[in-house]
Amino acid sequence: MKYLSQFIVCFYLTFTLPSSAQANEPAAELQDILEHIQAFYVDEIDPKKLNHTAIDSLIKQLDPHSDYLDPEELEDLFNIANGQYTGLGIEVEQRDEHIIIVSALPNSPASHAGIKKGDILLKVNNETVINEPIKKVAALISKSKTPQIKLAIARSGYSDALQFTLEREKIAIESVSGQLNEHGYASIRISNFNNHTLHDVARLLAQLANENGQNLKGLLIDLRDNPGGVLGSAVDISDLFLQHGTIVTTKGRFYDANHKYLAKTGDVLNGAPIVVLINKGSASAAEILAGALKDNQRAIVVGTRSYGKGSVQSLIPLGDGHTALKLTTAKYYTPSGQSIDGIGIVPDIAIEQSKLPSEDGQTLLKMSSGNNNQPLLTAFRDVQLEEAQKILKKY
Repeated sequence: MKYLSQFIVCFYLTFTLPSSAQANEPAAELQDILEHIQAFYVDEIDPKKLNHTAIDSLIKQLDPHSDYLDPEELEDLFNIANGQYTGLGIEVEQRDEHIIIVSALPNSPASHAGIKKGDILLKVNNETVINEPIKKVAALISKSKTPQIKLAIARSGYSDALQFTLEREKIAIESVSGQLNEHGYASIRISNFNNHTLHDVARLLAQLANENGQNLKGLLIDLRDNPGGVLGSAVDISDLFLQHGTIVTTKGRFYDANHKYLAKTGDVLNGAPIVVLINKGSASAAEILAGALKDNQRAIVVGTRSYGKGSVQSLIPLGDGHTALKLTTAKYYTPSGQSIDGIGIVPDIAIEQSKLPSEDGQTLLKMSSGNNNQPLLTAFRDVQLEEAQKILKKY
C-alpha cells in the first residue's frame, strides 16, 4: 500500500544556541533526568531507546507533522521522494467507513494478484479494517512483522470475500496516470508529488495531445486522496498551466523559510479549460496545486473541501546524518494570501461522493466477520469523477 503523509522540504540548518544559563535550563534538566534514569532505574534501560522516547515526547508537543526520523524512516522518506517505496502497490480512498481500492499500480504485487479498482478492503492479516482510517491500514501493511500480507477483499458480483496473499516489494511509484476520451478531453490522476512527477505529467500530457492529433480541449486533474509530497514538484506542475502570477508563498521565522514562488510565461495547454477534483484526502502539495490554479482563475475546483495541511516541514540531519528531525518551519499561503492550515481548499462547485447503499454496508460487515454467501454488492460508481467530467465539457 502506498501512503505518503509527509510534505517534504529539505533544508540543511544550523543553529546558534542561546548562551545564557536560563535558556539552557530545559535541555540540561532533560539530560539530567535521562542520566539519573540510566544510573538508578530498577531495570537496565537501553540509552538509545530512552533518548528516542524523550525526543518523541518533546516533538509531540509541537504539532502533528513534526517528527523524529530513525534511519529506516529517513530512508523511506527519501525513497518515496525519489519515486520508490516498499509495499503492495495499492492506492485507496476512504468512502464512509470503508477503504476502496482506487487502483493497483502497474507491475506491483497487487496488480499481479488481480486486485482491481472498486475492490473494498475488509481485512489485513485477519484484522478488520472497516471504520479504520487509511493511516492505520497503511501501518498494518508497512509494519507487519511477516513479509506476506493477507488481504480479504469484497468485490462486486461475488457473494464471498476474496482472499489474497501478497508479499511486499520495492516498487517504482507511478504517480501519474491518465486517459483521453473520444472528444479530445484528457483526465489525469496525480496520486502524490515526488521528484519525478513533473516529468511524468509533462510527458503524459504530450502523449495524450499526440494521440488526439491536436491540442487537448480540456483537462481534468484528479487530486483526490493525494496526501502531498515534494514542494518543488507542486510548484513546477502549477507553473505548467500558468502564464503569470503567484503560485504559493511560504512564511516562517528564519530567513530561508520565506519564499514567494512565481509562475513563468508558458501554458502547456494553451489556455484550454482545467477542472481540478479534490476531496478531504487531498493535502499539502495537492492543496498547493489546487489553490494556485483556483486563485489565479486558471481552473475550476470541484469536489469536497480538502484536508487543510498548510505547513512546511524541513529535514534537519542529526548526529552522523543517519537520523533527522522533520520540523515544521513555515506555513504556506495561496496566491490570494490565505492560509489553508486547518481549513483546506473550498471547491468552487461542491460534489459529494455517492454513499454505499446501507444494504451493502451490512453485507460488508458480515463478510468481514467471515459469513459467506452474502447478497451481491452494488457495482462501484465514481459519482464525483462523472460529475467533474460533465463540468469540464461545459466549461
